[in-house]
Amino acid sequence: MPMPRHASITLTVNGEPVDAAFAPYKTLLEVLREDLHLCGTKHGCELGECGACAVLLDGQPVLSCLVLGLECEGRIVTTVEGLASDGRLHPLQETFADLGAAQCGYCTPGFLVTAKALLDETPHPTREQIKEALSGNLCRCTGYQQIFEAVEAAIEGSAESLALRPTTATPQAANVARAFQASDPSDQQ
Repeated sequence: MPMPRHASITLTVNGEPVDAAFAPYKTLLEVLREDLHLCGTKHGCELGECGACAVLLDGQPVLSCLVLGLECEGRIVTTVEGLASDGRLHPLQETFADLGAAQCGYCTPGFLVTAKALLDETPHPTREQIKEALSGNLCRCTGYQQIFEAVEAAIEGSAESLALRPTTATPQAANVARAFQASDPSDQQ
């Protein structure tokens, strides 16, 4: 029996209900980037080894290159584009920008969503817990120290009242946020 040419599913992406139609062999990574035009999630190794394609699926980090799009019927997907809220960066995005944890930026979306899942589950992790949670994400630029420090700074920052936070991001953080939310479909790496 031949494979159907298109599959259709309904899911929630970054808090919005979405109907998606795509070729049934596509991975979640391909559906997000090619069909939904959410290009913050990056193509990396496509083998589940680098973490660049990490997203949250029902609140848990997954490697979207290893998940078939068809498996996401009725599920909740959060990409790096969904971390910002009401025009404000997530505290992790702010600290990554402010502390130089995002250098070339290619691995950053995967680190951000994975770190968010960790903080959602363990609001005050130790440095070892942070290292363990992020161990599936590879970075060739930072040496990881800035990344661990940025997660720790976000923990400290989240203890502050959100009312005391500035209403606009720093210029550097805004530039990094734009890079995280790039929607250029030609960025297929």
